[in-house]
Amino acid sequence: MDAQLIVIIAGVILVVAIIGSLLFLKGYSGKFTFDTANGTRPRATEGEGSTSGTKSNGRFKLLTAGVGAVFAAIIAKLWSMQMVSADHYDKLAEQNQTRTVTTPAPRGRILDRNGEAIVDNRASLALVAYRDLAENTVVVRHLANVLGMPYMAVLRNIQDNTEGAQSPHTIASDVRRSTIAYVVEHIDQFPGVSVAERTERSYPNGTLACHVVGYTGTVTQEQLDAQENLSDEERAGSIDYQSGDIVGQAGVEYYYESLLQGIRGEQTVKVDADGNVTGQAGAVPAKAGSDIKLTIDLKIQRACEEGLKLGMEVAEQTGYEPTCGACVCMDCTNGEILGLASAPTFDPSVFVGGVSSDTWNELNDDEGDHPLLNRVIGGLYMSASTIKPFTSLAGMEYGVYTADMSSNCTGWWTGLGEAWGKKCWLETGHGTRNLETGIRDSCDVVFYDLGKNFFYSEKNPEGLQEMYRRWGLGAKTGIDLPSEAEGRVPDSAWKEEYRKDWSADQRAWNAGDMTNIAIGQGDILVTPLQMATAYCGLAMGGVEWIPHVLLSAVARDGEGDAYTYEPKKRLTAEISTAGALDVAYRGVHSMIYEESAVTAAHFTNLPVQVAGKSGTGEKDGEDPYGWFIAYAPFDDPKYVVCAMLERGGFGSTCAMPAVRTVLGALYDSPDDAAYTAGDSTR
Repeated sequence: MDAQLIVIIAGVILVVAIIGSLLFLKGYSGKFTFDTANGTRPRATEGEGSTSGTKSNGRFKLLTAGVGAVFAAIIAKLWSMQMVSADHYDKLAEQNQTRTVTTPAPRGRILDRNGEAIVDNRASLALVAYRDLAENTVVVRHLANVLGMPYMAVLRNIQDNTEGAQSPHTIASDVRRSTIAYVVEHIDQFPGVSVAERTERSYPNGTLACHVVGYTGTVTQEQLDAQENLSDEERAGSIDYQSGDIVGQAGVEYYYESLLQGIRGEQTVKVDADGNVTGQAGAVPAKAGSDIKLTIDLKIQRACEEGLKLGMEVAEQTGYEPTCGACVCMDCTNGEILGLASAPTFDPSVFVGGVSSDTWNELNDDEGDHPLLNRVIGGLYMSASTIKPFTSLAGMEYGVYTADMSSNCTGWWTGLGEAWGKKCWLETGHGTRNLETGIRDSCDVVFYDLGKNFFYSEKNPEGLQEMYRRWGLGAKTGIDLPSEAEGRVPDSAWKEEYRKDWSADQRAWNAGDMTNIAIGQGDILVTPLQMATAYCGLAMGGVEWIPHVLLSAVARDGEGDAYTYEPKKRLTAEISTAGALDVAYRGVHSMIYEESAVTAAHFTNLPVQVAGKSGTGEKDGEDPYGWFIAYAPFDDPKYVVCAMLERGGFGSTCAMPAVRTVLGALYDSPDDAAYTAGDSTR
C-alpha cells in the first residue's frame, strides 16, 4: 500500500479516536446526581460551584486537549514527511540503499610523429568480486586453485578496499583466457565472481623508446597525500585521484598525465544494511584519455638505439666494455627530439599489473647500471673536448686568446710551472696550433693557455664560465620530461661552498681549475641533452630552441589535433666579436674531414657535409667516457646528433659510430666504411 495513503488513514483514525474520547468524557456522569423531583430541568444537587467533581472534569478536558495536541503534532509531522517532503525523504532513503562507484577509463595512446603506436592499449580480462565473497571460504579456496595463486593472496585481494568498498575488487588481472573460460563454464561453482573487461598498456615495439615514454603504476600514497595538500585553485585544474588508480610514473606517461588520463565512469549499485552490494542500477560510461603524438620518429629512434649498440661493439674491439650510454637526435630549427636513447634499457611491460619487489630491486640496485635512469637528460658527465668550440668563443669574446694567437704543443705543457705540468692527449705533440686548428685536432695545449689567460685576467677572470652559461650550460634545458639534471659550471663561489670542509688554500679557485674546465675536464658537469642543445645553438648562430617531445594531442573523437605544441626559444647567445663564430665553424667542419682520414671516410659517403667534435672524458679509476657530436647539413643546419658512451674509450672510436648510424637513417645513407680500432681523436 502507498505510504501516503497509510498516513491519511492513520490520521483519520487518530482524529476519530480523539473525537470519541472527547464525547466519552463529556457524557460520563459517575460523579454527579440530578434532582428532577420538582419537574424542572435537571440540575446538579451539588450546585455549580467549585467542587471536586468540577475540578476533575476540568482536568480531563485539559488532558484531552494535551493528548489532542500531541496527536495533532504527530499527524502534522507525518503529513510534512510523507506529503510535503516526500521527494526529499525518498531521495535520502534511496541514497541509503545505493552507492556510486567509479569505473576505470582507458589511457590515451602514445604515438610517434607518423602515427605509429609506441604505447598502445590491449584488452585484458580480470576476475572480480565484491568484498562479501571473502566470507565464502570454499569458493575462495577453489578460486585460488584454479588461478594457481596462494589462498591468502586471493583472500587479501578480495578484502582489499583500495578500489573502493562497494566497487568490485580485482582478484586477478590479465587472466589467461583458458582460465576465464573454465570459470564461465562452471560459474555455479563461483557465486559472486564475475569477469571484467579491462585495458592494459602494451608495447608493440618492446623496449624501444622506453626512456621517452616511461611507465605507469598504481597511484602512491605520497601522490594521494600531495593531492590533499593542493589549494582549491590548484585542485580545480588537477585530476582527482582515488586509491587504486593507474597513473604515469615516469617519462611522457608522467609528464603528460593530464592528457593521457581518461575520465572515470560511474556505476550506481544497490547495497544492504551492511554495505554489501545486492544489485546494479544506472551507469555512466568512462571516457578514454587523449592520444598524443610525439616528435619521435621510430625510424630515427631505432637508429639511436642501434647506434649505441654498434658503438659498444666497436669499443669492445679496443679492449673496453661499455654497457651504458646515451644518444639523442634533435631538429635544431625548432627543438624537436627525433630520437632519444639511453642504455641499458628496461622493459616497461613489467610495470603492468604491478612490478614485483625482486624486479624493482634489480632495476634500482646500486651495483647495477641503473636502467631506469634516462642518461640523455639525467646523466651528468664531464663534457670533455666537445666544449672546446665554446671555450674558443670565450677567448675571442673577452680578448684573452684571439684568433691570431697560437700555442706550441710539444705534448707537455708547463705554463704554470714544471711542477704543475699537464700533458696533451697527443703526447708526441701537435706543433703550432691556433683556435681553429686547436678545435680540429683537439689540442689541449691551446686551451690550457686560454684557461690560464682567463685566470690571470683582471677584467674577466670568470669570463669562461660566463660564456658556458651564455649557451645554457649549468641550467636545465626545459625539456618536457621529468627528472632533468641541471649540470654544473664551477667557479670560485661554487668551490668555496662545495669544498667548505677544506682549508682556505684548498678552497680557493686556482689556475689548474680553470685549465681543467677549459678542456671540459675537472668539475664541470653536463648532460648529453645540454651539449646537444648547445650545438643546436652553435649551428643556428646562437639561437637555441627548448627541446621537446610533444608534437600534438589528438582530439578525443580522433578527428585532427586538439592541441599542437608551439616551439619556444630557449635563448640567443650573442657573440659580438666579428668572425668568432666562423672560427668555430671552420674548426668543427675540419675536424670531420681533415683531422683523420679514417674518421673522414665515415662521412664523405653521406650526401651532405657535416660538422662535429669528439671528446674523451677522464674520470679517476675508470675507463674514459667517449663523446661525439655532429650537425648536418653544414651549410644549412637541420639536425644535431650527440652520443656518449660511459667507459667506452676515445670518442671518435666508440661514440662516432652511433652518430654516423643516426645520420645514415636521416639521409637514407648507411655507412659502408669499416670501423678501425685504434684511430681516435679526443
